[in-house]
Amino acid sequence: MRTTLVIVDNPKSWPLDLKGVEVIPARHYLTDPSYTSLRHTKVFNLCRSYRYQTVGYYVSLLAEARGHKPIPRLAAIQDMKLQTMVRFVSEDLDELIQKSLAHIQSERFTLSIYFGKNLAKRYDRLSAKLFRTFHSPLLRAEFIYQKKWVLQSIHSIAGNDIPDQHRQFVIDVSHEFFAGRHSLPKPVNTRYDIAILHNPEEKSGPSNDRALKKFIKAAAALQMSAELIRKDDFSQLAEYDALFIRETTSVNHHTYRFARRAAADGLVVIDDPESILKCTNKVFLAEILQRNHIPTPRTMIVHRDNLKSVPTELGLPCILKKPDSSFSQGVVKAATKEELLEFGHKLLHDSDLIIAQQFLPTDYDWRIGVLDNIPLYACKYYMAKRHWQIIQHRADGSKSEGNVDTLPVAEVPPRVLKTALKAAGLIGNGLYGVDLKQVGRQVYVIEVNDNPSIDAGLEDKVLKDELYRRIMASFLERIERGKKAR
Repeated sequence: MRTTLVIVDNPKSWPLDLKGVEVIPARHYLTDPSYTSLRHTKVFNLCRSYRYQTVGYYVSLLAEARGHKPIPRLAAIQDMKLQTMVRFVSEDLDELIQKSLAHIQSERFTLSIYFGKNLAKRYDRLSAKLFRTFHSPLLRAEFIYQKKWVLQSIHSIAGNDIPDQHRQFVIDVSHEFFAGRHSLPKPVNTRYDIAILHNPEEKSGPSNDRALKKFIKAAAALQMSAELIRKDDFSQLAEYDALFIRETTSVNHHTYRFARRAAADGLVVIDDPESILKCTNKVFLAEILQRNHIPTPRTMIVHRDNLKSVPTELGLPCILKKPDSSFSQGVVKAATKEELLEFGHKLLHDSDLIIAQQFLPTDYDWRIGVLDNIPLYACKYYMAKRHWQIIQHRADGSKSEGNVDTLPVAEVPPRVLKTALKAAGLIGNGLYGVDLKQVGRQVYVIEVNDNPSIDAGLEDKVLKDELYRRIMASFLERIERGKKAR
């Protein structure tokens, strides 16, 4: 059974009547042993101050140590103090901020946010976004106008700091919040909660809708609750035990911030931020594969000064890649010196370094899915019809894809499996898709992908539902291993 606790400095001086929830003195929560043994507990920390070593600080600190879900978490408290984080949030929400505050005539504006809402409905969207980002129940955001509106600071406020004319509104929204209308209720009798980050608008995401449903079903079979979350749910990571990223990853992207925050908060993360950093940069991959003597097509790290030497080193045609290319995008084939210079200069406009690689034509690429350094699935991805890539992206935005054959891992040539496992091991022990080409007896690694495609009807053709169970079982084992280590 899930328990919700509201922690305040002193219930006798607490100005709000929060019906239906248990309001507890902070010192009782910190010192009474009965709270230590509670499980599946959400703690709303409404103490006056979260400053270092205050009672409010220790409520969130000990809640995390006890395996409870404090709101706010220490990481969120720290984020509010960091000007870099405040500036980033201001830039991320810039369009919404400008639209919401366009009518303000003064140069300063204060927005009071109570459980994600403001008295004026026109600010509800902005209030909800800031609440989801910092996830503190009572917030005050300060904006200043400097040619445009920017968020200057944000901080939590105490119940005693709520103006008298706001109190009834705060009581009303808190009743709605604690009644559960702010989010879907989670199933009871589950051991752990897994957040699956996805983007339903993404055209080429790593998992289709049927696969996402199968992940949720597989988690439930292991007595875990898996829920789909989106970009806007950043602040709610504190409510989960693990994060599974099923959205295309990039370093300058919210997927990386999700991974970083989840890892910092002690959640199990697949794929972890280090894997994202390594796999999404082809320059890093080229260097680490070469240093560890893993066969790859002949490869050059290219900059403006050596671009013209590519034909001599690799021959033509050759492949040019953006460092952060994915799903066959940002990858071009240069057949002539003129194309090499044209494509190369375009790619070097956005990055000081790019990758040039020997062109090895094959009918298909191997993809070996690896989890926990064990082969999970094996596919042959065939080239799109009359094209040299698996996916052909056309100028009009349409695309075509080649066929996919999924094989039992036991039928994969041993040399392919061995090379794939060695390459994946250089990255970590997460979930990876290793792309390889086989030319005669020689096997070459093309790249190692974090967050590989797992679509229902393709990668699961051999293992079927067992594929999803194995991935969820890895989450379960990692979570329990982490609990024992604490």
